[in-house]
Amino acid sequence: MAKVLPPPVLIVRPQRAQRRWHKMLMLSLIWAASLFAVFFLLQRFGAVADQAVLSKTAKERDDLLKQVAVAKRGEQVASAANGELQQNLRDRQEEIAGLRADLAFYSRLTDGHSRPEGLSVHGIHLKSGASAHVYNFVITLTQTLKSGEVSSGHVRVSVSGVRAGKLVTLGWGDVAPNADSAGLSFSFKYFQQVSGSLMLPEDFTPNRISVDVAGSEAGRVDQEFAWNDALSAQEFADVQH
Repeated sequence: MAKVLPPPVLIVRPQRAQRRWHKMLMLSLIWAASLFAVFFLLQRFGAVADQAVLSKTAKERDDLLKQVAVAKRGEQVASAANGELQQNLRDRQEEIAGLRADLAFYSRLTDGHSRPEGLSVHGIHLKSGASAHVYNFVITLTQTLKSGEVSSGHVRVSVSGVRAGKLVTLGWGDVAPNADSAGLSFSFKYFQQVSGSLMLPEDFTPNRISVDVAGSEAGRVDQEFAWNDALSAQEFADVQH
């Protein structure tokens, strides 16, 4: 007959409340630490990403500023070059106009078929002086009547205009009080330029300028020019023959 063992004795012991509390505390700390680690990693990676974006943006900004500076400098150089080119073009055009006028002048003097004109005023050139109401003038005289002979004499100028609402004419003594009353002397064979200065009153508006030439043998010549035309006239090279 088989021997039957008695059933095991089960002992039920209640779990201590303190151990259960410690276990829950540990789990809570582990969970909190994991959350903090995740937050830290996210913040770290986010800061790195933001710094990379900022660095890239700053580099793009610096590159654009450099391109703008280069473009601006190029525009300034092009503008300066264009201004210089335009000024050179204007200078060349003025030079060509002056050479054409000189050529016409000399051609007339050397043309053996032209009618003798005797002593004449070829032109007058006016230019503003260093002081207000002061003007420098250059008068070009020619003579073709006596080829190879010297023509001499004096030249004076007078200016017509408006003063105090009235038309008046200022004589040589009025516009050049310190000059020789006889005028500026000249002596030449073919042509000569006579230069001088004149001063106008402050309340005087000039309209025309007259050139009075008195030659020892060629008689007297009086020629009138518009004031504005004399201001814009081409000036010949300073010659005397």
